Amino acid sequence: MRRSRFVPAVVGASATVVALSLAAPAARAQDAPASFRGEFLQQFDYAMSRVVALAEALPAEKYASRPAAGVMPLARVYAHIARFNYHYPATAMGVAAPPGIDPDTLERVADKAQLLPLLRASAEHVRQAVRRMPEAQLARPTVLYGRRVPQWAVLLQLVAHMNDHLGQSIAYARVSGVVPPWSR
Repeated sequence: MRRSRFVPAVVGASATVVALSLAAPAARAQDAPASFRGEFLQQFDYAMSRVVALAEALPAEKYASRPAAGVMPLARVYAHIARFNYHYPATAMGVAAPPGIDPDTLERVADKAQLLPLLRASAEHVRQAVRRMPEAQLARPTVLYGRRVPQWAVLLQLVAHMNDHLGQSIAYARVSGVVPPWSR
């Protein structure tokens, strides 16, 4: 049987592809946060950056719009996200909102010029609270929506809540003719 002179090159190329494909997950794994705190902050920052980018991209006159009667206006969606960035840590983790912030009044803010700093400040509150939180606190039990859960579950809920309303605001934006900045 005659051996092709191309076999070693193909085998060599295949080995290179296999080696590179195995190295890629390993490289990504090294970039993965080593703790729940790190993973949470990465997920939170990713989602929050999209909320803020979309809030910035939408014209101020669209903030009062509703896609249908009886549905929250866009401004309230953003104020609602900010509210719960203060509410979840305060009510389920013992992390008070900063002085001068009353989460129960935040959903009254409807002006884009006020909402953008409110969103940013609420995000920074979450980041700072999570960074300062002792590791043991994340495992401590609390109650969230009537269930006894570890406090880290509150942070998962916070990101899930934000992502839900991010999706809602994306739909509002698209109905208004605005393409999310990351989709352009």
